[in-house]
Amino acid sequence: MFDMHEVLVGTINVLDQFIMLRQFVQDQELLGILDRQYQFILSQYNLTAECFKTGSEPSQKTATYLMKEDNQTVYGMKPSQPHKPLQSMTDINDGLISRQMLVSIKAQASMMTMASLEMTNPAVRRVLSAQIQQFVEMAFEIFLYQNKHGYYQVPQLNTQDMQNMLNAFAPAQGQPQMPPNNGSMGQQGLH
Repeated sequence: MFDMHEVLVGTINVLDQFIMLRQFVQDQELLGILDRQYQFILSQYNLTAECFKTGSEPSQKTATYLMKEDNQTVYGMKPSQPHKPLQSMTDINDGLISRQMLVSIKAQASMMTMASLEMTNPAVRRVLSAQIQQFVEMAFEIFLYQNKHGYYQVPQLNTQDMQNMLNAFAPAQGQPQMPPNNGSMGQQGLH
C-alpha cells in the first residue's frame, strides 16, 4: 500500500513538474517531447490508479512509448560553460528544463522498479513492471535530445582504453565447484 502510494504520488509529481516547466520551453522539439511524454505518463497514471484501486487487471493494456529521436549519440567533449545554480528566473533555458525532465523520469523509474520488486498484488506488479521499460525509453529520448544539443556530453574513450574495458570480462568456464551444504556450517556465521 505504501509503496504504491509513493509511486502514484511520484507520478503526479512528474506530471506537475512537466506542467510547471512547459511555460519556459523555447525549443519546439523539446516542447514536443514534453507534451508527448506528459500525455503518455498521464494515461499510464490513470491505468495504474485504476489497477491499484480495484486490485485487478486494468480495463486497458499498458501502452508502449515510442520516442521520435533518431537514437544517434554524439561522442566527444566540447568546451562549455560550467554548471551553477540559477541566479534568476531568466537563467532558465532548454538545457535546464531537459535536465529537470530527465531527473524526474529517472527518479520515477527507480521508484517504480523498487516498488514492483516486492508488490504482492500480481496485477499491480505486472502493470508497474510494464511501465518501467517505457520510462527507460522516455529517459533515453531526453538524453538523446540533451546530447544532440550539447547539454549532455559523452566522453570518447581512445581505442586502447575501450578495448581494455571490453576485454575486462571473460565467460565462466565449466562448472563451479560448490562447497558442500551440511547445514550446520551456515549456522555458525549467525551467532
